[in-house]
Amino acid sequence: MPKRSEEMLMDLWMSLLLVWITCVPCVSMTPIAGQSKSTQSGGSTAVASGLGEGQRLLSRAKRGWVWNQMFVLEEFSGPDPILVGRLHTDLDVRNKSIKYVLAGEGAGTIFAIEPLTGNIHAMKRLDREEKAEYTLTAQVINAETDEPLEPPSEFIIKVQDINDNPPQFIKGPYRASVPEMSAVGTTVTQVTATDADDPVYGNSAKLVYSILEGQPYFSVDPNSATIKIALHGMDREMREEYLVVIQAKDMGGHMGGLSGTTTVTITLTDINDNPPKFSKSLYEFVIPEDLPTGKMGGKVKANDRDIGENAKSTYNILEGDEQGMFEITTDTQTQEGILRLKRPLDYESKKAYTLKVEATNIRSEPISGGPFKDTATVKIVVEDSDEPPVFSKPIYFLEVNENAPIDTVIGAVTARDPDATGSLVRYVIDRHTDLERQFNINVNDGKITLAKPLDRETDMWHNITVTATESRNHSQISRAIVAIRVMDINDNAPEFATEYEAFLCENGKPGQPSSVYLLVSLFKTGDSNCQCS
Repeated sequence: MPKRSEEMLMDLWMSLLLVWITCVPCVSMTPIAGQSKSTQSGGSTAVASGLGEGQRLLSRAKRGWVWNQMFVLEEFSGPDPILVGRLHTDLDVRNKSIKYVLAGEGAGTIFAIEPLTGNIHAMKRLDREEKAEYTLTAQVINAETDEPLEPPSEFIIKVQDINDNPPQFIKGPYRASVPEMSAVGTTVTQVTATDADDPVYGNSAKLVYSILEGQPYFSVDPNSATIKIALHGMDREMREEYLVVIQAKDMGGHMGGLSGTTTVTITLTDINDNPPKFSKSLYEFVIPEDLPTGKMGGKVKANDRDIGENAKSTYNILEGDEQGMFEITTDTQTQEGILRLKRPLDYESKKAYTLKVEATNIRSEPISGGPFKDTATVKIVVEDSDEPPVFSKPIYFLEVNENAPIDTVIGAVTARDPDATGSLVRYVIDRHTDLERQFNINVNDGKITLAKPLDRETDMWHNITVTATESRNHSQISRAIVAIRVMDINDNAPEFATEYEAFLCENGKPGQPSSVYLLVSLFKTGDSNCQCS
């Protein structure tokens, strides 16, 4: 124990001892509860007489102890045992052979009694927080025979508290949170300190709280230890976390009291108090006209200083997309607006688009009066792509007579380069579809001519494929089907299906039915004789 504390304890002990000495004459005759009452009211000492049958009869059994409750100051130590108090009985008169004995809690170890004087001493340094009181029993006995002269009497020695325990925050350090922009006086959390000293004796356990670190942002109630907002407009986006140090001091906060501290880490939680903001007011993208539908053409981003759900936004197109060429969706991971094609682009029909897009917060706070928004302009330039030639028709139907001569022009196919440069187109027949090489095509104008004679009776239809290729880029190829119908002409004489045998009657006359008819008739009838009529 520090020297200053020992001096304070010594001063307190001497003050108590002075009070005890002053009060002895007033209480020395106070009877202990449960003692025998005398029929006389005088204060003379009782005289023992009339012994018989080995027993000593007392004509008066009144006794008076100094106290039935004694006090000893905790944590007091010195070179000699500490005098706690003195026991005294009416039997204690001059020339009387008596002695005092002590029993009970700590008797003989912690507490000792002087047999002749009744003085009780504390032999050890006591700690009230370990044990606050001791129950002991005192008795007066004959010093020579050890026979009890009166019944044992119980009394209590209380360990008197001194302020030797500082306040402690058992549950610390603490963590708490409060929404940003909370009003002044908003409760954040409450802390609690405990003091092991006696809460009913003096102010040793009376605590007062104060804030050592954390001003001017927070305050603490000195009695309840409730921490509150002390500054208006605390913004999470400016500072998110604060370390607050709270002190608890005993002795009602007065000088000389002991203290303990704890830390409270306070986090400001986010509210939606910031709008989304596009990083640029104008975005420009170049998109090739052959970009497939559904593919991304560009990304925009509206940043939000809030976090979590408060920072999420949706995107939509407000103006500039009357034909429904584009759509914009939100990437849930990056919170970017993804611009995609809904319909194919055509550089030759429209070379640029100007869109107005909007980002809108999903959540809104009542204080904001509605969801936050921001807009930006998106300019899209369509880049010309080298497209393959385009046929005027996907399928061509041509006709040719079967007796048409070689090099007859059957018809023509046409294809054009849709690009602005307008490259020349060359035409070729896919010979996998014309294995007999019956047709030719002019590579420059697409005219199809006959290369071999046709026979409708052999093949009525010919289906060939014609390819159109850019002259400057042979990789750009298109195909079209040409269906050629062979038209019939009267180029075949009638023919009997079988050979016939005719029989003539020698007596036949002109104008009679032909022999063929007769033969058929005979054959039909199964008649083998020819009867001429």
